[in-house]
Amino acid sequence: METKPLVRKLGALVALTDVELRVLDALHKRRRTFATGRDLVHQGRADQATYILVSGWAVAYKILEDGQRQIIDFLIPGDFIGLRGMVSHLSDHSVEPVTDIEVTEVLVADFMTALADTPRMAIAVFWATSRDEAMVVEHLINIGRRDAAVRVAHFLLELGARLALVGLGSKAGYACPLTQYLLADALGLSSVHVNRVLRQLRDKGMVTFRDGFVTFDDYGRLTEFAGFDPEYLDQIGPLLK
Repeated sequence: METKPLVRKLGALVALTDVELRVLDALHKRRRTFATGRDLVHQGRADQATYILVSGWAVAYKILEDGQRQIIDFLIPGDFIGLRGMVSHLSDHSVEPVTDIEVTEVLVADFMTALADTPRMAIAVFWATSRDEAMVVEHLINIGRRDAAVRVAHFLLELGARLALVGLGSKAGYACPLTQYLLADALGLSSVHVNRVLRQLRDKGMVTFRDGFVTFDDYGRLTEFAGFDPEYLDQIGPLLK
C-alpha cells in the first residue's frame, strides 16, 4: 500500500480501523512530484493545501532578515508538510526537496472533513504534531548544550528512530541522502567540523556515514555515548486500540 509510511506512523498511536485506512487512502488521491531544489512551501505565503510526504526527503528552513538560512528539520516519508499553514495566515518557513519527492496534496477543507469524520485519526495527527514539537525542544538542547560529537551522534540516532517507525530504518542503519553541509547547517556546526566528528565516531567503531548510508557499527555504545533516550519520540503505541 503506497500510504504505508503514514499508516505506520499514525499506527504508532492508533490501531487504525478499515474505515480510518480508507479515509487515509482517500487523502492520497492527488499525487504531485517536486524536483530537488523546487520549494513546495514558501515562507511568507498563504497556502490552501497541506502535503503528505510519500517518498523522498525534504528540508524545512527559514530565511533570516540578513539572508542567512537556518534549517529547522528534515522531513521523511510519512511526515506532513505545511500543516501549520492550515491554521495560520502565512507560512513561517519554506520546504525544499533534498531529493526528488512524491507528495499527496490535500486541500485544507478536505483534511478538516477527514479529521472530523475520524476523531481517533484526528488524535493521531495531533500526536504527530506534538511529537514534532518535542523534537524541536530536543534540537534546541542539541545545539545549546551538547558538544559536537554528541550532537551529531544524537541527531543520527533520532533520524534512525524516525525512519524505523515508517519501515525505512533499523538499528543496523538507514539510507540517508543528506550532505555533510546540510547536517552542519541543521546542527549549528561547520561542514569541516561535521566531517571531523564523523571520522572520529567511525574510528571509535560506533557509526559510519558513507556513500549515502548510515551504518550503526555499535548501536548500544553510540546510544550510550549520545545519551539518546527515544522516549520523547513517543513511539511505544498503539495507545488507542
